[in-house]
Amino acid sequence: MDKDEEFTEWAAGQWQRLLRSAVLLGCSLPEAEDVAQATLVRCYVKWAQVRRADHRTAYVARVLLNVHREARRKRSAGELPVADVPDASTGGDEAERAASVDAVRRALGLLSPGHCEVVLLRYYLQLSEREIADACGVPPGTVKSRLSRAIAQLGDSVEL
Repeated sequence: MDKDEEFTEWAAGQWQRLLRSAVLLGCSLPEAEDVAQATLVRCYVKWAQVRRADHRTAYVARVLLNVHREARRKRSAGELPVADVPDASTGGDEAERAASVDAVRRALGLLSPGHCEVVLLRYYLQLSEREIADACGVPPGTVKSRLSRAIAQLGDSVEL
């Protein structure tokens, strides 16, 4: 298998994870698609390094975070998030699922970017504290304190 075939197969398996991660970081779906695509482009350019990485998921997560941070800095004042999403319910189970997803997104939106990142990396991508520290470029102690504060803040903001 040549480099392009290997990357194409790997990237196809990563697309949904990258897209969901970007959405959980607060991107709209079109923004999330841009972030995921830019992440894959950067990974393709550095494919030899990605392949050799001891913790490939952490390496790719760091690329995703960097792309997201750059996109956030460049974001224009064009599209602004709204507090309430119009109700477009289609049925009981789907409406409940949509409400749950919306509640999680709103709760994550209340977190600082650093706190949101560690929650995403720990509980969605299931990285270890060491891998999160490597991906975020911070010491493991910072990861632990950010997770602790984020969980406390999420507990205060989410109704069970």
